[in-house]
Amino acid sequence: MGKTCIAVDIGASSGRLILGQLENQKLQLKEIYRFENKMVQKDGQYCWEVDQLFQEIKQGIRECRKEAILPESIGIDTWAVDFVLLDEKNEPLTNAVAYRDSRTDGMMEKVFENVISKDQLYEKTGIQYLKFNTIYQLYSLKQTQPEVLEKAKTFLMIPDYFNYLLTGKVANEYTNATSTQLVNANEKDWDNELIDKLGINKKIFQEIKVPKTILGNLKEELVSEFGFDMKVVLPATHDTGSAVISVPELDETVYISSGTWSLMGVENEQPICTPKALEYNYTNEGGIDYRFRFLKNIMGLWMIQEVKRNYDDRYSFPELVDLARAATNFTSTVNVNEDRFLNPENMMKEIQNYCKETGQAVPETPGEIAKCVFISLADSYEQTIQELEKILDKQFHKINVIGGGCQNEYLNQLIANVTKKEVNAGPVEATAIGNIVAQFMALGEITDIQQARTIIKNSFDVKTYVPETI
Repeated sequence: MGKTCIAVDIGASSGRLILGQLENQKLQLKEIYRFENKMVQKDGQYCWEVDQLFQEIKQGIRECRKEAILPESIGIDTWAVDFVLLDEKNEPLTNAVAYRDSRTDGMMEKVFENVISKDQLYEKTGIQYLKFNTIYQLYSLKQTQPEVLEKAKTFLMIPDYFNYLLTGKVANEYTNATSTQLVNANEKDWDNELIDKLGINKKIFQEIKVPKTILGNLKEELVSEFGFDMKVVLPATHDTGSAVISVPELDETVYISSGTWSLMGVENEQPICTPKALEYNYTNEGGIDYRFRFLKNIMGLWMIQEVKRNYDDRYSFPELVDLARAATNFTSTVNVNEDRFLNPENMMKEIQNYCKETGQAVPETPGEIAKCVFISLADSYEQTIQELEKILDKQFHKINVIGGGCQNEYLNQLIANVTKKEVNAGPVEATAIGNIVAQFMALGEITDIQQARTIIKNSFDVKTYVPETI
């Protein structure tokens, strides 16, 4: 039996522990444990229950022991931008406020006005302007609770915090750190000049460590609790960074990492911080081996998740897809990237109001609302491809959809029809796969990213959709 690794992959709605095993140059996966994640309201803010999430991670590790699985290593990935601040006793100073909270409203504009111009910030960091980026969260904290930042000794992003709880060691992982909009894209390190301008103590930021780093072993008390030890390895802790590792082929291909968000773009060796890239609001997120994910954040399946919740979960996701497919004559669309869809009180009403305001037919039935979401997403993907082709002066012929959203066959076919491009769907477990192969590279079981992608291509099925002629 080959070595085994555990990927802890936590998204906005759920988390899971996935076991990865390498046998005869093929990767095998097994889900060990799954748990719920959601934002909760605490002290008037939307927050993550990070301590509860860590208890779930520990429970998943205990499940390994129950199944007589002794993994060689564990790696954690989560969403980006959110963080925990620790005091001098390494205790959290505040709740882990979620990026969908309203505390960053207007903060981006204040940073441009008072700290650094939009153009200069993009030139430094190459990161797209999203109102919830860490830089604006920290600036909001400085305006409203400056005493918290004064007491802060350590800044850790969410997976960094979990790694600290496992090992007792503090570090900031590169791919997630770049999402803060505080890392210099060319120097690949914290931009101290920018941090000084913000008036934040640069000593709270930790040494940036890259994916494939072995951070350390479990703390002694955890070894006693679990009954075994293992290495804690840094994958690309930003879930999109892990997911993009799993794209089997990137030549002439645009990827869509499809989940709560849709992250759509290409992989580059260098950041692209041109005026055109700024105009279209593209980001240069750090990837494995200092590659760059040149992409755009698109609202994604969050919208249909919220619609499902608005209907009190009366319909499953497959049922909503079937109802959308049946709403053949409905054609109204919304701009999915408007801030109004980030965290509305009621997604369904927000979609209806948008259609009313823009003089379109208002969706009334569950099928019409779901159809509106799906065709709006497909239209957004088409617009994004056109932008990419203009910025890069290059034609793309294929789209590779990875992640949980690639199981939506109706949306995959819509994407093919709207973009007039071949769509390849898979692998589904892209994030966990990318997490696991980074661990295997750290352990010396896989040589490099090229070998990793060959193994992934040979291990998982990909389904192809071609444009339909109507």
